[in-house]
Amino acid sequence: MNKYDVLVIGGGHAGCEACASAARMGAKTALITHKIATIGEMSCNPAIGGLGKGHLVREIDALDGLMGRVIDKAGIQFRLLNSSKGPAVRGPRAQADRDLYKKFMQKALSEQENLDIIEGAVEYLIIEDKVIKGVKLESGDCFYAESVVLTTGTFLNGVMFTGHQTSIGGRVNDVSCKGITAYLKAAGLKVGRLKTGTPARLDGNTINWSVLDTQNGDENPTPFSFLTEKIEQPQIECYITSTNEKTHKIIRDNFSKCALFSGLITGVGPRYCPSIEDKLVKFADRTSHQIFLEPEGYNTNIVYPNGISTSLPADVQEEFIHTIKGLENVKITRYAYAIEYDYVDPLELNHCLKVKKLDGLYLAGQINGTTGYEEAGAQGVIAGINAALNALNKGAEFVVDRSEGYMGVMIDDLITKGVDEPYRMFTSRSEYRLYLRADNADLRLTEKGHQVGCVSENRYGVFKRKKEELSNAIRFVKETYLQSKDIDKYSLPIKKEGGKKTIFNLLSCDSVSRETVNEIFPELEKLSDDVFEQICIEAKYAGYMKRQNNDIEVFKKDEGIKIRKDIDYTKIGGLSREMVSKLDKVRPETIGEASRISGVTPAAIMAILGYMKNN
Repeated sequence: MNKYDVLVIGGGHAGCEACASAARMGAKTALITHKIATIGEMSCNPAIGGLGKGHLVREIDALDGLMGRVIDKAGIQFRLLNSSKGPAVRGPRAQADRDLYKKFMQKALSEQENLDIIEGAVEYLIIEDKVIKGVKLESGDCFYAESVVLTTGTFLNGVMFTGHQTSIGGRVNDVSCKGITAYLKAAGLKVGRLKTGTPARLDGNTINWSVLDTQNGDENPTPFSFLTEKIEQPQIECYITSTNEKTHKIIRDNFSKCALFSGLITGVGPRYCPSIEDKLVKFADRTSHQIFLEPEGYNTNIVYPNGISTSLPADVQEEFIHTIKGLENVKITRYAYAIEYDYVDPLELNHCLKVKKLDGLYLAGQINGTTGYEEAGAQGVIAGINAALNALNKGAEFVVDRSEGYMGVMIDDLITKGVDEPYRMFTSRSEYRLYLRADNADLRLTEKGHQVGCVSENRYGVFKRKKEELSNAIRFVKETYLQSKDIDKYSLPIKKEGGKKTIFNLLSCDSVSRETVNEIFPELEKLSDDVFEQICIEAKYAGYMKRQNNDIEVFKKDEGIKIRKDIDYTKIGGLSREMVSKLDKVRPETIGEASRISGVTPAAIMAILGYMKNN
């Protein structure tokens, strides 16, 4: 019998991280995917990271996940977004070579212990007495496990639209997964439809590059993984163009042919990554929209035009794309399309991404109403770890809360608020973003991951050395005082009056360079760049961080107050019917979680606390 501890269904970004994390935990794991050759495929934009998203990739890496290491090997242009702004909102991003990314992800999985990779399409779920037992493939083969992780992406009843022309599939040239939705509905789960899309692909040999603005990467690329010392791949240039009024007129004149506006598509698309036709409706006063022309790799002429995804017919795409500067004579190698697919209401899940109504079933990625590789990968790590804990009967749950990571913010948002559009991560979603920075993801999560068993000894060793270096350095800069002669000699922006000043005080000043600091205190020269950067950040934001740490303590207190699973909200006075309905639907596990449910007031929280105290 094909028996495993954990089965992961789907080889996208959520599935890759889920199966790898479960296997790292020591669980005998199988990844079942309809095509082994497409594992790690970048279905849309060939890039990883960005604002908020880059934070998630760093957190995946801190838990020994794969995405950061793979993009460091496959990245062809690295940029640190918002580099001129504060460290909390800086986001690493990298353009990828599509083929290299897939190659290195497949290599990482093939080398992972405790992991088998099986090619096949799942036909239905084996469920007995509200417990998932395994899956059956179209071939008739059955696979059994204590835990199953579904990561179906856009393949769950996926339908693609190019104008009024439709085709069944989860991605161009790929199949759709039709059978699973019925089993989820039969289990009592609420299922809906969402929409996403992708732009046309262009032949770079037919683009007039000479008239376009160049977008260069960073001179010194910032890696994603805490294990990567240096980016080895040569870096390429990207280019920028834009739509114009002629482009917009053609699109507006053909709104009736657009699947989005004709009623064919009922699912809601991502607000923060809209199609070009959606942009023209929402930003009707704009006369142009930027397009980023991003080469898809070293050994291909294909270019991804980031900013003009659409569901318009092929002939209209030909017409409007040829009005764009630099693209007048471009050859379109593949037309854009929109895709509509099933998702499960994330209110059906708990913080472990476990389905509340089915024991042993976990969901990760777009099936939970999110959009983006990074959001999917982060969920995959959490679902995989918890699926392994469940299968190995360790009696533990692995939860990252809102104060510990952006993955915790995302999951908490999903399971307390649900979604009415594809969820995308932004730094603005976190109330603790001064603490939840991309640079300190390992300090926040690696120890926690090691304790549960998902972080290798090799990574943990690297982390411990960095932590020790940082601890010693912070002690040194806080205990070493500046001399008056140095303040005068180097014209340091430090006032002599008001008591002695330390190096820590000096590092809080933006105008002081590292070279100056090293010259005064040669002991700091040996510090690695990331450790020196973190000391400077702590110095600059010391006062703010103290207040934020106080806020986190209050948050932790509320999160520590557990709510009994069998609590009857109808017996609590002061709760409206609407509040009772929402609380019953979400079934929050803590007072903190209850307080973040939309419509549940502070007065309602006090009523719940009073009821719990008296009962």
